[in-house]
Amino acid sequence: MSITSLLQSFQRFGVHLGLDRIKFLLAQLDNPHQNIPMIHVGGTNGKGSVCAYLSSILREAGYKVGRYTSPHLIDWTERICINNQPISESELETIIIKIKNSINTIEDIPTQFEIITAAAWVYFFQQKVDIAVIEVGLGGRLDATNVCDRPLATVITSLSREHWQQLGPTVKDIAKEKAGIFKSQCPVVMGQVSDEVKPVFQSRIDALSCPYTWVKPAVILDGNLAMYNNVKYNLPLLGAMQLNNSALAIETINILQNKGWNISEKDIQQGIKNTQWLGRIQWIKWQNNSILIDGAHNPAAAKMLRHYVDTLDKSVIWIMGMLLTKEHDKVFKELLRDKDSLYLVPVPDHSTANPYNLAILAGEICPKLTEITTKETIFSALECAINEQNSQQVIVMAGSLYLIGHFLGHLPSYTTRSHND
Repeated sequence: MSITSLLQSFQRFGVHLGLDRIKFLLAQLDNPHQNIPMIHVGGTNGKGSVCAYLSSILREAGYKVGRYTSPHLIDWTERICINNQPISESELETIIIKIKNSINTIEDIPTQFEIITAAAWVYFFQQKVDIAVIEVGLGGRLDATNVCDRPLATVITSLSREHWQQLGPTVKDIAKEKAGIFKSQCPVVMGQVSDEVKPVFQSRIDALSCPYTWVKPAVILDGNLAMYNNVKYNLPLLGAMQLNNSALAIETINILQNKGWNISEKDIQQGIKNTQWLGRIQWIKWQNNSILIDGAHNPAAAKMLRHYVDTLDKSVIWIMGMLLTKEHDKVFKELLRDKDSLYLVPVPDHSTANPYNLAILAGEICPKLTEITTKETIFSALECAINEQNSQQVIVMAGSLYLIGHFLGHLPSYTTRSHND
């Protein structure tokens, strides 16, 4: 039986935030999370990259590192990794069946996300990891990952207005939910957030007497050589946001060093250098053509992507699909420029926005686009884009991590194993 079919009965329409179900479920499984030191990483954008940096550095230092992230790009196993290696399908299947058998209520069945989160904790406990790096799924306060009372450190990467339907209409509402992962007297590492929401985070930090650091981005010295806190390192991931993400990782590692964890400067340098994170401002080859892919699906991520694209000094042939729930107009305003072209496609197997409606919106927002076309699949759009492309254009695929995952899942050179190796 496939992992997807095993989890199908727990698939619910919408989001069901709350901690009662996950706490009860973990109690039925002997509370594996209570025995594992953990780092909790929340925020809007950059969570996955920070988790990737942290797990790579800790692995370099010789620790056995569990990493739990979401969503997956290609298959479920990539959410749950130890030392960058995903759980095997057979092991995940066995654990999910064990979890299903432990559920003895018909009234408040756990959600799909709660099941896979519990599976991560069970696996990490079984495999006796030294530490777990855990990414928040949605929000923070009521997210299923928010079950540990004493994290080694809590990280907030960034904040923008996303998932406001569940978290509240304003960025202050969202900030309150994100700050819900802070724990009494546990260190907090804060990334770049707007002046509007800084007081929200600071108030929560003060109320809980948390040691804290507001992190400034690393600086570029030359090419991809960066420096933070006098540590010089080569950045493997592209985009200006990685100056913030890598600095957050280093600051978090500093907290662990001060707690007695044996992590050298060389471990930090080599760990960052070896970090891989698929589908975020990444160049890939498709039929001998270089294509830039990025899962940018909200205005803040779109702004970062546009910043990188601008450094290429070329017009863009965009291939995009977006989910129905996203802020399409704001993403388009960040990405689209005069003389760009745009191909719009559906996001397969998800609640996709209608490409025709997106085309109308894009034309209103950027009327001087060279071309706006809808296609039935990402691959037919790619064929057309490559035929259209000249030396002064770059092809960029964006708008949804699910779209990027669908694309990569159809490439023989990309499997979950290569993603995490």
